[in-house]
Amino acid sequence: MSEQINFDQIFEGVIEPGKEPKALFKSAYNGTITALSYAEILLSQAIRDFGPDQPVAYPDCAYHLPVIRCLSGEETTKLGDLVPILNRMRASVKEDYRDFKNSIKGGEATWYAAEIIEAVRYLRNTPENPLHTPPWTGFLGDPIVRMYGTKLVDWTIPGEAVIVGRAKDSKAAKKLVDSFMAKGLMLFLCDEIIEQLLEENVKLGVDYIAFPLGNFTQVVHAANFALRAGMMFGGIKPGDYDAQRDYQQRRVLAFILYLGEHDMVKDAACMGAINVGFPVITDQELPEDKQIKDWFVSQPDYDKIVQTCLEVRGIKITAIDIDVPITVGPAFEGESIRKKDMFVEFGGQKTPGFELVRMVGEDEIEDGKVDLVGPDIDGLEPGSRLPIGIVVDVYGRKMQEDFEPVLERRIHYFTNYGEGLWHVAQRDINWVRISKDAYGKGFRMKDIGKILYAKFKTEFSAIVDRVQITLYTDEEKVLAMRDVARSYYQKRDDRLKELQDEKVDTFYSCTLCQSFAPTHVCVVAPERVGLCGAVSWLDAKAAFEINPHGANQPIPKQGTLDEVKGQWESFNEFCFNNSQRNITNVNFYTIMEFPMTSCGCFECILAMVPECNGFMVVNREHSGMTPSGMSFSTLAGTIGAGAQMPGFMGCGKSYLGSRKFVPADGGLGRLVWLPKALKEELRPLLEEAAENAGLGKEFVDKIADESIGTSGDEIMSFLEEKGHPALTMDPLL
Repeated sequence: MSEQINFDQIFEGVIEPGKEPKALFKSAYNGTITALSYAEILLSQAIRDFGPDQPVAYPDCAYHLPVIRCLSGEETTKLGDLVPILNRMRASVKEDYRDFKNSIKGGEATWYAAEIIEAVRYLRNTPENPLHTPPWTGFLGDPIVRMYGTKLVDWTIPGEAVIVGRAKDSKAAKKLVDSFMAKGLMLFLCDEIIEQLLEENVKLGVDYIAFPLGNFTQVVHAANFALRAGMMFGGIKPGDYDAQRDYQQRRVLAFILYLGEHDMVKDAACMGAINVGFPVITDQELPEDKQIKDWFVSQPDYDKIVQTCLEVRGIKITAIDIDVPITVGPAFEGESIRKKDMFVEFGGQKTPGFELVRMVGEDEIEDGKVDLVGPDIDGLEPGSRLPIGIVVDVYGRKMQEDFEPVLERRIHYFTNYGEGLWHVAQRDINWVRISKDAYGKGFRMKDIGKILYAKFKTEFSAIVDRVQITLYTDEEKVLAMRDVARSYYQKRDDRLKELQDEKVDTFYSCTLCQSFAPTHVCVVAPERVGLCGAVSWLDAKAAFEINPHGANQPIPKQGTLDEVKGQWESFNEFCFNNSQRNITNVNFYTIMEFPMTSCGCFECILAMVPECNGFMVVNREHSGMTPSGMSFSTLAGTIGAGAQMPGFMGCGKSYLGSRKFVPADGGLGRLVWLPKALKEELRPLLEEAAENAGLGKEFVDKIADESIGTSGDEIMSFLEEKGHPALTMDPLL
């Protein structure tokens, strides 16, 4: 990691002596005092109502009250803990309208006050009487921070916009947010802007990476989201104040867009944002004594404000405009289109369908050509169905057949980037929907081709020189081309069966997460997907060919030290040199000794359950307790950020079905507990793996879940009754 940023240096010269923005500093000071006073009133009332020993915490959060925990290191577990903290914050605030440092420290105190106000409000949050109803989110739990971890670290999400206040009108609000969404930014929204966007039917919520937090102090949930990212992925210890500020300035490319009339509490909160490196841009015309060069910037022109935000924060956007009548961007990837909102659907086992990416010769392709073979969707009745075939022909001097399935999986992502488009599955079970709204805006079949063409050309420019798209809706043609596609699928499947760890001489690294977890090195093998579940061996191989200097590097298997545990001299050397010289040894086939490090983007956590002589696995979606004595969030906070912890490791879901699932520890037979939902989700995979391992597919029903118990003692009798093989294996410890 490069040397930490010196904030004194980056703020140096920002304010000229004698030209201090006294009006801004005075407003911010008054806002800080107001926020602290309000926090004191609410905290005193809560202590009277609940007592000083009342537990206080956010739901699904392993970081207590994250603003306080991250910046000061203090564990705040009960209401009484907050009193001395609030007193200390009040004592730190000075009435000095010339001192920039004093003003941003006052902003930090405002963040503390807002965190305490929100924590007190959550005391009254119950399932029967929730603080928020969709689409409002309020506090965003740890699983949501981790959900978007991969997109944050690979810069699919290039930055975060925190938008507070009220735009000049609802249409202007929609135009701003549409522009940010099309550029792929994560959005945090607070105050009247939310109602303005809902008035214009803008899609908001977790699925759209656009979080309507609420009003007033609820904007602090944008701050505690960013600070937790530093602890989860950056390995920053609680209370390491300088490292946290450095991380926010360098890694979390956030800014504040402050709309509408200003008030003193918002001014104070904005000074807190500047304190951690987040600049503020406002649509209000401001006099000089209310601006700070490069940090509190006025841009009243709504046609220029988006670009100003990006430039002030240093966010580079590589996306291109696509000539289609809908917005296209990662924000819409999680959008669902219900049957009542659907204009037309394709495939999904209801009509024939397939999709195929194939490499062709340079004389067999016309770059940019998009053909439709069959009827378009004009004139159809809402709710209609058509067959679909999507063929993406590619030519490139560096293109290889092994890259075809890698590119083919991107059809799913690229299609889902379209607002009003929905795509699931792949190959010949693909399922596509177009919404009534998209159709009403003029979206037609060839527009799918335009999106795919633009995205393949921009994201795979290193290996793809020409792209041609053919869309089929004529059933006879779809069926004929599906047979062609199936011949490609079969050839690839035969190739994949040959891909075993022993049959290749090179694994691949993935250091993508090092932008957040600087000491983490993931190693991807044919039979072990990356911890995030998104990077296979072929993906990593293709990525290296596309960018030889990128995050995926070849690691030759050289110098075998332990064939059973999977340790090679070359792996140790690579991990040592690429983990800031922290990790000296790595075993690839056991978690009990020198396991691979874990980042924070992992789909699941694999952990030992000593009482049962076995392992448990918990996935990110499961919020309950586990036999490890910790929830997913608590476990993740313990093992993430590049930690190497024997007996614990992050993993991808598909790894559970691998022939190489911790073979040195006994393999699949060690698995004694899974969340019930995950067990059912993976049942076909687990049954096949169990049969291949000689355990029989009935082994899956010998694995306990939360309906049996959430501690080793609780599940032991079940395991004994079922005759679980882990109980007769060699002791783990």
